[in-house]
Amino acid sequence: MYPMLKPALRRAWRGRGTVQFGVTPAHAVKLGPMDIATSSFLELLDGTRGLPLLREEARALDLSDHQVDVLIRRLTDAGLLDDVRSVGPEADALRNRPGALERHRPDLASLSIVHPDPGGGMRRLAARRAMRVQVRGAGRVGAAIAAVLSGSGVGRVEVLDGGHTEPWDVSPAGLPSAAVGERRDTAARQLVRRSAAGSAPRAAETAGSPESGEPGLSLIVMAPRDGFGAYVPDPRSAEQWITSGTPHLYAGVVEATGVVGPLVLPGGTACAGCLALSRADADEEWPRMLSQWRSGRRNAVQACDLGLATAVAGLAAAHALSFLDGDLPASTGTRWETALPLLDWRSERMTAHLDCPCGAAGHTVRERASGAGTAHDTMAG
Repeated sequence: MYPMLKPALRRAWRGRGTVQFGVTPAHAVKLGPMDIATSSFLELLDGTRGLPLLREEARALDLSDHQVDVLIRRLTDAGLLDDVRSVGPEADALRNRPGALERHRPDLASLSIVHPDPGGGMRRLAARRAMRVQVRGAGRVGAAIAAVLSGSGVGRVEVLDGGHTEPWDVSPAGLPSAAVGERRDTAARQLVRRSAAGSAPRAAETAGSPESGEPGLSLIVMAPRDGFGAYVPDPRSAEQWITSGTPHLYAGVVEATGVVGPLVLPGGTACAGCLALSRADADEEWPRMLSQWRSGRRNAVQACDLGLATAVAGLAAAHALSFLDGDLPASTGTRWETALPLLDWRSERMTAHLDCPCGAAGHTVRERASGAGTAHDTMAG
């Protein structure tokens, strides 16, 4: 181990004998008591020295080997130490792509804060390269989500959509104006390629089926150009995802309302079928209106404020990345919703329905995801 104090956490003295690492309450840590010798030793933790050399240089500061070991253990337990030489084939492959690693340094710094174990940030960033995510929709929301996921190191980002790019699909965070008139799926593939830090991984670098050489889907993001499909998801379109056990996340803008979630864990959280049944229970007129909304032909351009669409795309991508990194974001079994002009994000917990064949009723998110992380009660970020 070559320990290094996590550089992403700002350091400041709170007073004599106590140092605070980090600014915000979510990740700040106080450490004490701290004397001059111990403070000087902290300056040696820059990732260039192994433990034997650290012990040797600490003796010049009148620190014993035992004191060094205790301090290293305390810093590790507090999540303040990183290991810049953490090993593993995926991490080694990322290090061998220096251009990509430079692009990802801000992401790596963030992951090092969120995941306290030494080398945890590097391992998770490297693991993204072997993942495969499918984004359904290449409008202002879907294209931006795909670009962020690709730029964040996800190795395989597929975008499914039909038709040709229209002027109103263009977004600074998504499809460029030059894509107008091109097939949407083609333009989205080019966007994903441009956003990535380096080339896509070779089939040999990923774990897929022997027939395809492709990794299995880690996540599907449903972000239709018409956000109605995200606000009122069609249970029929999700049946195959429930059957295959594929996690999926809904995101979109309908009228002047932005929606992120729910993230559906098949068999563990409420699905589109649960939502449909619960709505029908709460409002007996809902099925009648829903039938009219779905059957009516709409030729008008959908309302989709650019700022709101970009905010929804960013939040959805962040939730997707949190899930891919092994945590359960606040959208798990929950929908986050905000509306113009006040943009006050609110959450609604989705309840699994007893009559839904998905089987989620009677199971909790905690039971489903034991060992994979803990769901947050409030939205982070």
